[in-house]
Amino acid sequence: MNQVSSPVENDEMTANEAEQQRDTILIAEDDPNMRELVATVLEGVDAEVIQTTDAQQALDLLESRPISVVLTDLRMPRIDGLELLDFARRRDPHTQVVLITGYGTVESAVDALKAGAFDYIRKPFDNTELLHTVERALEHQRLARENQELRQQGIQSEDAGLIGRSSAMDEVERLVRAAAAYDCGVLITGESGSGKELVAQRIHQISPRSEAPFVAMNCAAVPENIIESELFGYVRGAFTGADRNKPGLLEKAEGGTLFLDEINNSSLALQAKLLRILQDGTYYRIGDTEPRTLDARVLAASNRDLPELIEAGEFRHDLYYRLRVVEIALPPLRERRDDIPLLASYFLHKHARRLDRQVTGIETRVLGALMRHDWPGNVRELENVIQRMIIFGRGEKLDADALPPEFSGAPEGRTRALDYIHPQSLEELEAWFIDKTLREQEWDRGMSAEILGIDKSTLWRKMKRYGITDK
Repeated sequence: MNQVSSPVENDEMTANEAEQQRDTILIAEDDPNMRELVATVLEGVDAEVIQTTDAQQALDLLESRPISVVLTDLRMPRIDGLELLDFARRRDPHTQVVLITGYGTVESAVDALKAGAFDYIRKPFDNTELLHTVERALEHQRLARENQELRQQGIQSEDAGLIGRSSAMDEVERLVRAAAAYDCGVLITGESGSGKELVAQRIHQISPRSEAPFVAMNCAAVPENIIESELFGYVRGAFTGADRNKPGLLEKAEGGTLFLDEINNSSLALQAKLLRILQDGTYYRIGDTEPRTLDARVLAASNRDLPELIEAGEFRHDLYYRLRVVEIALPPLRERRDDIPLLASYFLHKHARRLDRQVTGIETRVLGALMRHDWPGNVRELENVIQRMIIFGRGEKLDADALPPEFSGAPEGRTRALDYIHPQSLEELEAWFIDKTLREQEWDRGMSAEILGIDKSTLWRKMKRYGITDK
């Protein structure tokens, strides 16, 4: 439940309290009945709601405290909504402004959108439409602030950590924090490119072993005939060419963490030795007779289904259960599309800085294309696409001209959803495309209109015509 304040009450807030109120909605409306109606509609929003009777009071509040979303009438005495929009955006570019108008034409509201307004609502408005618009504005504002924080963090560190705000990544972060507190086996599963090594690094970074080394080995990248010498090390004379003692990765990770990536590619012989090490806590350098104590946490990852490999006799079930005290399954990027804008923004600023390119943003149409892509290469593929677009782009924002060819349409031979639609009238097809686009964009009308190539007012009329609603 939100809290409704008057300007007088707001003046009594301390500076610290104002700073903590990150999500604040400001209503600027000179009609008291309309003002109370809007405040009532927003009672279900998790934010503080402040009512002001005119634009001057709104200006004073914008100058004195952070405001997340401004709801303002387009026409008010002394200062109108467009002037308030201009002031709010100059004061804080992250503040989102929604205009409410019962006057003028749609064109005037469209002009406001071009000036930086988030959206507009026409009187008489639908309460559900108003509520959803404000919720989207709040979400957009939060995302903008998170992007800024990521950029600030990126100046100090190249480690992206776990970037994501979807429910799937919230669950991953919960499991990571639980696993980090204990020296237990952790098996990280997921498709190639989904970020399994980042998860392992995250566990190490927040664990009691964080001050010691993090050592990673890809079991698929090291030839089978040398993988054991790399892992265990060897002593001088152990085999031809062993002219000195060499510590293995287990020893290099002493006190810290050893990460075995793509462990599904390890041989059964190596699996047996790993199991023995994990059970006994000791190992031998090749050619040595003195055991060494294992003082490293072992994390493992697989990009294949290990139970299937166990069934096929290609992976030891006892090692599987030893490693899998905690299992963290990373979802593919196509199953957490909400994270794509945040990831794209992080990679944009990371690589624009590295490549010394003055690229500051991503066009809405490009974001729409990124959101629709299936991402078989997952997060790694997204990072590579963003790098390519930075290199071949020309402007300050990544535009559609820099998109790789595969984003211009369905690849040859790929089945399209349209192929499954029975012959229908043009109106039925149009309704289907509009509904599909809105659902894919989570009912973001601005982005959907961009993708469909129409303006928002046309989209709204067509939604009304075809009975398309956010259910």
